[in-house]
Amino acid sequence: MAEIEREAMEYDVVIVGAGPAGLSAAIRLKQLDADLQVVVLEKGSEVGAHILSGAVLDPCGLNALIPDWKEKGAPLNVKVKEDNFYMLGEAGHVRIPNFPMPPLMNNHGNYIVSMGNVCRWMAEQAEEMGVEIFPGMACSELVYGDKGEVKGVVAGEFGKNPDGTPGPAYEPGMELHGKYVFLGEGVRGSLSKEVIAKFGLSDGKEPQKYGVGMKEIWEIDPAKHKEGTVTHTMGWPLGSNAGGGSFIYHLDNNQVYVGFVVHLNYKNPHLFPYMEFQRFKHHPVVAELLKGGKRVAYGARAITEGGWQSMPKLVAPGVALLGCSAGMVNVPRIKGNHNAMLSGKAAAEAAYEAIKAERSGDELAAYETDVRDGAIGKDLKMVRNVKPMWSKWGLTASLALGGLDMWTNNLLGFSFFGTLGHGKNDAEATEEASKHKPIDYPKPDGVLSFDRLTNVSFSMTNHEESQPCHLRLGNEDTPVRVNLPKFAEPAQRYCPAGVYEVVEKDGQPEFVINFQNCVHCKTCDIKDPSQNITWTTPQGGDGPNYPNM
Repeated sequence: MAEIEREAMEYDVVIVGAGPAGLSAAIRLKQLDADLQVVVLEKGSEVGAHILSGAVLDPCGLNALIPDWKEKGAPLNVKVKEDNFYMLGEAGHVRIPNFPMPPLMNNHGNYIVSMGNVCRWMAEQAEEMGVEIFPGMACSELVYGDKGEVKGVVAGEFGKNPDGTPGPAYEPGMELHGKYVFLGEGVRGSLSKEVIAKFGLSDGKEPQKYGVGMKEIWEIDPAKHKEGTVTHTMGWPLGSNAGGGSFIYHLDNNQVYVGFVVHLNYKNPHLFPYMEFQRFKHHPVVAELLKGGKRVAYGARAITEGGWQSMPKLVAPGVALLGCSAGMVNVPRIKGNHNAMLSGKAAAEAAYEAIKAERSGDELAAYETDVRDGAIGKDLKMVRNVKPMWSKWGLTASLALGGLDMWTNNLLGFSFFGTLGHGKNDAEATEEASKHKPIDYPKPDGVLSFDRLTNVSFSMTNHEESQPCHLRLGNEDTPVRVNLPKFAEPAQRYCPAGVYEVVEKDGQPEFVINFQNCVHCKTCDIKDPSQNITWTTPQGGDGPNYPNM
């Protein structure tokens, strides 16, 4: 659609994504120079609508960005009071004592928060400083300059027919140009993916690794609620089938976050991550906590797990990758929001210096240096071997060796193991169905466990059905011709929202995409063994509408 003419608006910095990284960048830019023209574009219907996170927040990023955040009313109200680590068996559990844990695993001084609400508060701070924030404005394309640099994005394109052609109410959107473009889209963002491929930013790096995280908010019996309690578990029900674990965080108002993460490098295509989550809630420890309560919200998203060795080059001409767009999650801590904030701050400082020197459209090398040599790099390097140890040697060995490795990194500044590699990407890790047995999952009881479509209704997900499907198949025959006979078409199971089905039509299998259910987790883009599915951004505002996830 290159023939379409669009109006253009000029800014100093264009930021894609109103998450913790993008909003931190916007705020820092305005702190440095109130006259800078800064715009933030958010695909959700409002700021926070697409934010899903655990979330125990390490406030170091917020401390660096807005030191007086308490006085300004930031929604960090529940301090962590208690840390619990359990190894689960099918009927019992063993508590792992806290004292052998490296200091970085201690949640003292952290807060249980709704990151959606934190981002809404950050957006208020940004707007008071003069940042323009446009929710419901999905960025569908990058705009390149004459020298091949990224100079902007296309945002606000609406009204396409299902076949992609302009409909009767078509709006072409606008081009928003900047001296620099920051991509803070979160995990596996479509524009970030394009930039990484176009400029070879992952060349020489380990493949990025991922998990799928699913979360429910529960209102529980007040007698069982322990505000400020943080619990993590490993082991059952995953066992040797997959890596992963759970989190249970007691926030205020008798609510708890109940979450479950499955590493996406699992081999058995019969594995059903969503049903592992539902089965987990029937463990006696969890069931007793939730008994008499009710689930009030559900969501899912992919999580970057590759860490230090998988983080791509962060800059290319005119563009920088922020936060989870580059994979800045500390895996054993299950935390990335603090690094996202620090990355936004660092990118803003690099852009400010460049603009002050009358530069534009070049590489912000100072940002790359700041991230790798500063607090973010230190945080990620210290835990860089935990994920590959888990993948190579299993849970028990990774607990012992990973703990030792974190201790030596923390105390001595080096690792006996050097830097371990990840090997295959998560799609390549999937083995043929014939090598594995199907897994018989218990039927959800509708009390503690729920079917996917019922849970998706608790994510308030909505997509305009007349728009083009934003889940694109490279080859429409591959799901039935290749994935079904070879892998039992795992899209039916790895998707936590029930988007993909194989149905029978005229006696033949047919692959169906129910894109209206999509919660934008992007697991399909990551785990499809044929790498045949590409997630693209739908029309602005569509997707989940998380209340306070």
